Amino acid sequence: MDTTTRGSTGRPATANDEAIALCVRAMQLMGTGSLADLRTVIHPDATNREGKDEPAACRGRGAEAFYATALWLRAAYSDLRWEIHDAVHAGDLVVLHTSMAGRQTGPFVTYDERAAVKQAMPPNGNTFSVTQSHWFRVVDGKVAEHWANRDDLGMAEQLGWVPPTPKYLVRMALAKRRATRAAG
Repeated sequence: MDTTTRGSTGRPATANDEAIALCVRAMQLMGTGSLADLRTVIHPDATNREGKDEPAACRGRGAEAFYATALWLRAAYSDLRWEIHDAVHAGDLVVLHTSMAGRQTGPFVTYDERAAVKQAMPPNGNTFSVTQSHWFRVVDGKVAEHWANRDDLGMAEQLGWVPPTPKYLVRMALAKRRATRAAG
């Protein structure tokens, strides 16, 4: 099994290094990149397994769906970024152990299996930083598949979503109503 971890070793770049660099770049572009940027790293038939809880536009394939996910996240979180702690490459898989951080400045809206609004957490200006692992399948030098393991409870606690105060529950209901109308 071919494996390598990120870091400066002083040796020539290998296919492992290139696959890891591709996936690190894809993560960076989710926070700041354009659709054109994402097209350089995302396979035209790529799928994001995490899209099942996201808006309908995120559930498609290719760079357009990944860009829709980026816009959805950016609408909720300012200063969105991922710090890469470790990276491993094996076969066609790359795994990144990361911390995602940002500030909630917009509503965070989740969706059900029909892409209808499920919940909306109104912004409160709080910052967060949570660990995540992101899994990528690389095909023809581009990201062809993505899935993740995230600390959603830790993020919810840091952002004050749980345990919710009575006042925040009212704000959530109003935010859900606004999001449902906007999606309508």
